[in-house]
Amino acid sequence: MPGKSLILGLETSCDDTAAAVVLNGRSVLSNVVSSQDSFHRRFGGVVPEIASRRHLEIIGPVIDEALGKAGVNFADLDGIAASHGPGLVGSLLVGVSTAKALAFSLDLPLAAVNHLEGHIYANFLTGATISFPVLCLVVSGGHTSLLYMEGHGSIELLGITRDDAAGEVFDKVARTLQLGFPGGPLIDRLAQQGEAGSFYFPRALMSEEGGLDFSFSGVKTAVLNCVLREKEAGKPIKNADIAAAFQDAVVDVLVEKSFLAARKRKTRHFLLAGGVAANTELRRRLRRKMQEEGVEVICPPVELCTDNAAMIASAGYFYLRQGRTASWDLNAVPDLRF
Repeated sequence: MPGKSLILGLETSCDDTAAAVVLNGRSVLSNVVSSQDSFHRRFGGVVPEIASRRHLEIIGPVIDEALGKAGVNFADLDGIAASHGPGLVGSLLVGVSTAKALAFSLDLPLAAVNHLEGHIYANFLTGATISFPVLCLVVSGGHTSLLYMEGHGSIELLGITRDDAAGEVFDKVARTLQLGFPGGPLIDRLAQQGEAGSFYFPRALMSEEGGLDFSFSGVKTAVLNCVLREKEAGKPIKNADIAAAFQDAVVDVLVEKSFLAARKRKTRHFLLAGGVAANTELRRRLRRKMQEEGVEVICPPVELCTDNAAMIASAGYFYLRQGRTASWDLNAVPDLRF
């Protein structure tokens, strides 16, 4: 993509409306995220219809703010990138339609970025030197995937969750413990006050025979049953201890599967991505474990772990460099490659 360097990214795959301007795929000039947490908190999760309508209301002002903070205007842009699944179809429709309209009116190339691939590219915004091939764990509210990348655009799926995603069970366990939404940060903070050894929850598919796939439905059910048993016994619910034990179980599985992949593939770098990548215990234990294999773990800053448009703009830059442009008949249909 000769001469193409300033990319406007749009992210509307779920409930955050985001726009960002990124230079050369690595330098964030602006990154604006409008959260909808206050709209969905009362329901204990994201309501798709509310999310898509809110995107429609504010995507224009969010784009204007991103351009203003970057000190650029539409005429300065070299390309447009937007999340193109997986995600909520109604939410994706807003971002994809807006990106198509902008790219068409400005005569700019359009990149339709796989949302999970976007999470990976948050690591390219850290300033770290990343050498291919790399391994990556994408762990979020809707996805838990182990990936092997030989280069930009060359991704092999090594393992995936067979049921619930890790972030999903964080939200559901937080609901069981009546902590609120979103559950990941709440459990992370509460677990630091508890004793993980006070309870034990199952670690599914932990043996090497289980391959690199994940399963978290069982640990979610085990926590629910534990709370019910404690209530029936008339015991006070020790939320901090339960949160610590639950988090310990999930992190154990994520770290061990990642370590198994590192031993098999022998890469120098391991990338952590997705909303659950912000979990302090996961980051700490993954780094410690990977030192045994001499693998450097690279993590995005917390603000780039959750959904944002800077990661989409970064991925879009590398898409366009490879000539991976989207056509004008692009539809908001989730891309389920991962």
